[in-house]
Amino acid sequence: MKNLPQEFIRNMQKQLPENEWEAFFAVYNEKPYKGVRINPLKGEPAKIRPLLPFLEETVAWEENGFYTQEEKLGSSPFHSAGLFYSQEPSAMSASPLLEVQAGERVLDLCSAPGGKGTQLASRMNGEGIILLNEPVSSRAKILSQNVERMGIKNAVVTSELPERLSERFVGYFDKILVDAPCSGEGMFRKNAEEALGEWSEENVALCAKRQRYILEEATKMLKVGGRLVYSTCTFAVEEDEGQVEAYLSTHPNMRLIKTEKLYPHRVKGEGHFVALFEKVDGESLTPLKTVKATAGKVALEAYKAFEKTLFHTAFAKNLHEVNGVLYALPDNVFDWKGLQTLRVGVRLGEVKNGRFEPNHSLAMCLKKEECKNVVEFSSTDTRVDKYLHGETVEAETENGWCLVCVEGYPIGWGKAVNGVIKNHLPKGLRRI
Repeated sequence: MKNLPQEFIRNMQKQLPENEWEAFFAVYNEKPYKGVRINPLKGEPAKIRPLLPFLEETVAWEENGFYTQEEKLGSSPFHSAGLFYSQEPSAMSASPLLEVQAGERVLDLCSAPGGKGTQLASRMNGEGIILLNEPVSSRAKILSQNVERMGIKNAVVTSELPERLSERFVGYFDKILVDAPCSGEGMFRKNAEEALGEWSEENVALCAKRQRYILEEATKMLKVGGRLVYSTCTFAVEEDEGQVEAYLSTHPNMRLIKTEKLYPHRVKGEGHFVALFEKVDGESLTPLKTVKATAGKVALEAYKAFEKTLFHTAFAKNLHEVNGVLYALPDNVFDWKGLQTLRVGVRLGEVKNGRFEPNHSLAMCLKKEECKNVVEFSSTDTRVDKYLHGETVEAETENGWCLVCVEGYPIGWGKAVNGVIKNHLPKGLRRI
């Protein structure tokens, strides 16, 4: 058994039946479970799965989730293409409970690095608005990168404290996920050194206090009839069942629908707690100003010329320009002015010297079939690795901008000049 804190051992012995103690503590001598979630925004999961031979059995609570033992998932070109997201299996249990629908307004309040938020977005098919928020700016940048890689068109990524958002979004969201910062007892096996080093009963109490504050602000932003999921990756009663009990005692307008607690000796996962609530009464929606997409003539003409040359049909609507940079905004997006905002919709690209230069974000939202000029490689082609390292590659195609694909799935832009593809993969994404 790993060097588990004695207080934690005593707490779990109080929580579990005596005949389960041995099985529970025995898991800490075993390898943690790893999971992968296929991204349906990139294509049919049934067609993607054969490309990922490291996938094993399906995760029971997520139809696109699979177990894996692969250690180097990030080295796969299909990771760069956004075909999958690495996610701990039991963590996949929270998002499905919200039953998010296309066209809804959804909030993931504590979103980084983006596992649950991108899971929610994958069910919206680019319709509606999903606000993904992370207060810590460095983590928000990672979140924004994952949103881009997964090809999410209808996301707004912010880095704000919950109370800053609740001031603006009273009664606005149909669905809210609060994956609250917690004491991380479910990480003892996965991230043993860090999780064990930070754990203490004092930290459990501190986390419970912070969770109460986050839930309070989240409740203000949920519309009447809307649903909220609260989740943690810990087993502490103060942060799980106790938190739910305290919340209900001070929020009679919230109805508990169900709770689930996944223990690592009962399921194939590290452990998770989830509670699903419905708001049955509360304040009416505060009308929010929406943004009217506007763009200058030069930027519009440059983009339309690019679109006509490269796409079979028009790709973007709601074209919005900020200082020469063009965006495709989600329908009826709220005015984000005054918020620390990292991403709104799709960054299409910018106008340079009168010509449009596409952004990587646009490439990650495209399907091969939408483009006229495509350079396609097999996953075993050595040119894929060269491209992902930022090198030029040789390939026969028409001169000009081209979409670089692996097995039919985009990984970035290139510019063809007489059989040589100049690399336009952002430097920050190039492999070292």
